[in-house]
Amino acid sequence: MGDQAILDHFDLPAEVSLRLMQMGMIPGCVVEAAHVAPAGDPTVYRVDGTEIALRRETCLNILVRNEQP
Repeated sequence: MGDQAILDHFDLPAEVSLRLMQMGMIPGCVVEAAHVAPAGDPTVYRVDGTEIALRRETCLNILVRNEQP
């Protein structure tokens, strides 16, 4: 928890990608892992002050890059 990365792109259906972008997950934004549910899924991510819970199967299709150059 607390790890940060930059959102690179989605490998998801267009409607799911659009919904995530409506919630603030826009390519180029900083995403921080905030919390994990007691059972391990979903994980809550912090994006620009908003917390978004995502299931593991969705996260596997969101590509990020390390924040460091």
